[in-house]
Amino acid sequence: MLDDHSPEVLRFFTFGAAEPAFNEADADFVRVIEDLIDTLIMKNVIRHTDLPAAAQRKLMLRKGLRNRMQGALNLLGDDERIL
Repeated sequence: MLDDHSPEVLRFFTFGAAEPAFNEADADFVRVIEDLIDTLIMKNVIRHTDLPAAAQRKLMLRKGLRNRMQGALNLLGDDERIL
């Protein structure tokens, strides 16, 4: 049995989190790939249905989440009038 605060246990639970810059770079790269796929679809180079079903679902899930996040942060809506 190891104590909850033993170095071995802490190292196990922080594995991969030790390099936040790498994790952030991965997240940024995923966004680049999403934008690339969107661009290819808009230019009719590929169709959404050309992608495997699992990839289609994941892209749609991320788009939905991103749209909800943007909507949640858009406190004034699309109204650009000055108050």
